[in-house]
Amino acid sequence: MLKDREIREPLFFYLEEKYGKIRILEEKNIGRSRADVVMITDEEIFGIEIKSDADTYARLSRQVEDYDRYYDRNIVVVGTTHAQHIREHVPEHWGVITVETVDDQFDFYVLREPGVNPEVSFRRKLEFLWRPELVKIQQYHDMPAYKRSSKSFVIDKIATRIETGMIDEEEVQREICELLFERDYNTIFEEINKFREEMGVHKRRRRARRKKRSK
Repeated sequence: MLKDREIREPLFFYLEEKYGKIRILEEKNIGRSRADVVMITDEEIFGIEIKSDADTYARLSRQVEDYDRYYDRNIVVVGTTHAQHIREHVPEHWGVITVETVDDQFDFYVLREPGVNPEVSFRRKLEFLWRPELVKIQQYHDMPAYKRSSKSFVIDKIATRIETGMIDEEEVQREICELLFERDYNTIFEEINKFREEMGVHKRRRRARRKKRSK
């Protein structure tokens, strides 16, 4: 009986062989669920749910709903105990990969290739980016800095420009993937803290101006 932790590393090697250049992120919160694996390619973001032989379908319907809000394509990877019925539990656009061990080697088989997710929201994909990364999207497209504004405000401004045709959606999609590829977890928190410090300076200056005007 294969368990989740046993499947992961062989799965990552398999995905790299199948898709080429990829970046793997693990355990990402999405809505009410947590994505087991997020796979970044040059142009798309994949959500991957692992259902080992030890797992049940108890939470799958809710997980499917959450995955479909965020990812361009979704895949469920299952042990052999689920292989016969898994397609009844996920939408047709979900890819299905089975895994088993043969002579102590992991064997992956594609039951169904993942199709384009018709439910994905571009605004949700922008939520993957941290505030300093959104700044780069703004700079790429000559947008105002909005330094005093919240992350949700900036996401709304970017998404509105995409929806009105001012910015090309496919171009921003590639930029999001590139930023996720390049994200350095050793330095990104320094960038976030620096950004927050700058935000704090702006807020203090704004409060000072208001206090001065009120006198």
